[in-house]
Amino acid sequence: MWTKTYSKVVDGVSTDQVWKVWSDVNQWHTWQDDIEYAKLDGEFKAGNVFRFKPKGGPNINIELTEVKPKAVFVDLTRFFLAKMYDSHELIERGNQLEIKTTLRLEGPLAFLWKKLVVDDIAKGMPEQTERLIEKARAA
Repeated sequence: MWTKTYSKVVDGVSTDQVWKVWSDVNQWHTWQDDIEYAKLDGEFKAGNVFRFKPKGGPNINIELTEVKPKAVFVDLTRFFLAKMYDSHELIERGNQLEIKTTLRLEGPLAFLWKKLVVDDIAKGMPEQTERLIEKARAA
């Protein structure tokens, strides 16, 4: 199993603001420049699946495995003989908010998918967090 976490503590952004951006899957393309689209038909809740197309990549289905409003959501991407869990947490620290993302990759071919896909996702976590903060502040 492989994991990578990125965390940032910020002022002036509320859990409500960030959650509004995270839970609006159909608008992810407006603040993530590495995706063509994400499409969720239905509610942002555990068990639901959304369609996702990274730029230059195939259409994939991603399952929401855990959703605790204004606190955490986890999504699961299934690769051939590997699974990637992407955990997104909001942690209030007094007047500040910690935004934390953790990638976890497991399975017999995890090493291959890490090299082919997940390393690039991990490298983009700081920039994606900055774009999330900008979008949340504007919301």
